[in-house]
Amino acid sequence: MRISFHGAAGHVTGSCHLVSSAGRKILIDCGMYQGGRELEEENADPFGFDPATIDVLLLTHAHLDHCGRIPLLVKRGFKGEIICTSATRDLARLVLLDSAHLHEEEARHRHRHGADRKPLYDTVDALDSLERFGRVTEYGDVIELGSGIRATFFDAGHILGSASVLVEAIESGEKRRILFSGDIGPPDRPFLNRPTPPTDVDVVVMESTYGNRDHRPLDASVAEFNEAIENALERGGNIIIPTFALERAQELLFYLRKGVSSGEIPPSIYVFLDSPMAISATRLFQRHPEGMNSEIANMLHDGKDPFDLPNLRFTRDTSESVALNRIRSGAIIMAGSGMCTGGRVRHHLRHNLGHSDCSVIFVGYAAEGTLARIIIEGANSVKLFGENVPVRARIHTINGFSAHAGQKDLIEWHNRTGRPKTTFLVHGEHQAMEALAAKLKATGIERPSLHQSYAL
Repeated sequence: MRISFHGAAGHVTGSCHLVSSAGRKILIDCGMYQGGRELEEENADPFGFDPATIDVLLLTHAHLDHCGRIPLLVKRGFKGEIICTSATRDLARLVLLDSAHLHEEEARHRHRHGADRKPLYDTVDALDSLERFGRVTEYGDVIELGSGIRATFFDAGHILGSASVLVEAIESGEKRRILFSGDIGPPDRPFLNRPTPPTDVDVVVMESTYGNRDHRPLDASVAEFNEAIENALERGGNIIIPTFALERAQELLFYLRKGVSSGEIPPSIYVFLDSPMAISATRLFQRHPEGMNSEIANMLHDGKDPFDLPNLRFTRDTSESVALNRIRSGAIIMAGSGMCTGGRVRHHLRHNLGHSDCSVIFVGYAAEGTLARIIIEGANSVKLFGENVPVRARIHTINGFSAHAGQKDLIEWHNRTGRPKTTFLVHGEHQAMEALAAKLKATGIERPSLHQSYAL
């Protein structure tokens, strides 16, 4: 029985882990590397295993860094079954089709500039991969995978449908309970329940994104968010919010609604959700009350819309998105991507970053090398679409909205898993991993490198 690490090992993104037991190969996640150009190139590298030999893929959730290379996996020979929760299946469809479209757009852009490069995968590849999605599961249900292997999904509290996955395997009379954390959410999310890991596990594969720090309290972050909006409106500019389409966009709409209701945000303000994927995801949230906490589920059951704002506008069409660039003041524009690595937000930054009366509010994690991280770290100018754009807008970074658990919550989550013999730390930068390792009351802490394999 072995475990090997083929992504998010020494990186924050690209989750991909493989369990081999009793002749079966079980892959947990197949995510995309996100960050600078060097990481993008790694997405096309060999997986470190033969995709045709994988029997089952267990998908923890629908974020691109956990599911984004599934079409490539299928393209290179995977013919097994993909298992996940119902909400993850619906969201993954959005994410993968959107990703394929972006790869096609990037390839066309490079072709126009003289580079002959094909997309990593295209829409047909994404549609082919959707055919591999099989059984859906609910939290706590046991799924038989054959040859003495079974899996159980537990609520990870990260995004809608997200799960930590327990793999139980028996080989040569030896049983191992291996828990893959996926991404772990904080305990005070507005929509979701607290993470609920199983107990008494032997091995933990654990994310460590914020292993070196805690987030600000959520109430303080909401207050700072409202204050940043009020400040920008007083200065007469726009507010650009680079937004992750899944969860973050919906949370911000929820808090904007509360801000308008409480009088902290003027009801006359126009809010534009300029992300086709975020718009569709918002509808899917309304379709999956089973993944929500009781307060939000009851609102949906009673026909109340937790995202209802008096002047909320959805902009699906490209022409509508372009028209937003003619607005010079008084608008909140939420657009993807959250790390500014692509999507419509880059156009809005191009038209607003250079104006001192505007504000840019970052409300999520920004990996090293991303445009978001470069702006956050104080760049005087950035390159967008081949031109240098000065950074004169006021930059706000509010990390209390993070969908990831902070250090204290990661430690608490790990403590609830019992006394694992081995803990593998993944999904973190070096400093975050080292800080978390020093705090965990655990033996056998490992920090695997890419493609490293361990006997269990």
